[in-house]
Formats: sequence, structure tokens, C-alpha cells
Amino acid sequence: MNPKLIYILRHGETNQNRHGIVQGRGINSSLNEIGIAQANAFYNYYKEIPFDVFFCSSQNRSYETIQNFENHVIPIVKDHRLDEIGWGEHEGKAGDPELMLKYTRIINSWSDGNYHDAAEGGESAHVLSERLNSFIEDLEKMDFNKALICTHGRTMRAMICLLQKIPLSYMEEVKHQNTGLYISCFQQNHWKILQENDSSHLPNSFVF
Repeated sequence: MNPKLIYILRHGETNQNRHGIVQGRGINSSLNEIGIAQANAFYNYYKEIPFDVFFCSSQNRSYETIQNFENHVIPIVKDHRLDEIGWGEHEGKAGDPELMLKYTRIINSWSDGNYHDAAEGGESAHVLSERLNSFIEDLEKMDFNKALICTHGRTMRAMICLLQKIPLSYMEEVKHQNTGLYISCFQQNHWKILQENDSSHLPNSFVF
């Protein structure tokens, strides 16, 4: 079987990103002007790549980032398994000191291997990994050469760990930025990361 390539993209900037407001699965935000420009820059850089399939989360900011690729031949498939993690009580709020303490505690807990910990009303890293593993298993069964996948920061971090079969405790080491790109190759039942958090498609003014 020929190797499969997946291009894993984080969505473009939103106003919530700009102002440090937590989005998560429950906030269905759209791209701001910079995010739209980032999406356009990505499309212009990669539009000649012969993608066979496109996936995004069920959230607007993910779809809007790759909607330029959509045509009547190959639709963009919205898959809820690619949604951002649910941040519960943090969603829609900026990082005030009390919430930041709670957030830091959860991140540290995951880094210590307690993947069942979660924000109040939110999802755990374990729940996120279960839906992502389901998506990855389906990808491995599909017949394609190149796929473009647009998702979210925490989801991307978890996915990169799962593809490499390394513990989720390493999530914080997976860097990401708006429209940062990872490329991974699947061959002989093994995923290999070829490119990490690449932003060469962006003008310097769009890199944060």
C-alpha cells in the first residue's frame, strides 16, 4: 500500500484568540480578519497539492480555515471527533487569576498522567483521546493519498501524541499556532511526523 500523508492544520485566528478568551468545544466562533488572511495565505500556498479528502471539526472556525479548498467534486467532511476539547466553566472567559489557577492545575494533572481530570463541566484528556483514536482508526482504513485535516490547538496536541504513540503527558511539548501545520505519513502501520508547526505559508505579520 502506498504511504498516506495527512496535513494537520490548526484553525486561523479568532477574536477570542486575540483577546485571550477560552473557546473550547462550546464556543462556535468565526475567524477574524487576520484569521481569514491566514486561511487565504494557506490556501494560496497549498492549493496545488492534490488532496483526496478534507476533514474539519464541526466548529465554524475550523471549516472557515479550509473552505477555500471546497469544490463540487470533493466536499469538506465535518467530523465532531475533531472538535476542540470542552473547557467547561472556562469557555467564553478570559484568564482571570482564579480560573488560571484551575487551568494550570488541570494541565499539570494531565502532565502527571491523570488523563481523567477535567475542568468543571468540561471534557477530560481521556475523553478527547477516545474520540481522536476513533478518527485515526478510520483514517488508517481509508483509501487516500493526501488528506487535509483542520482542527484545534488542544485537539492537535493530543492527536500528535496519539499518532506517535507517546503518552498524552507530552501534550504541552507539542507546539502550535494559528494555521500552524503538521504533516504525518502512514506506512507499514506506523505514523511518522515529517513536519512540525510549520508556518512558511504565512507572511511574518501573521505569525504569533
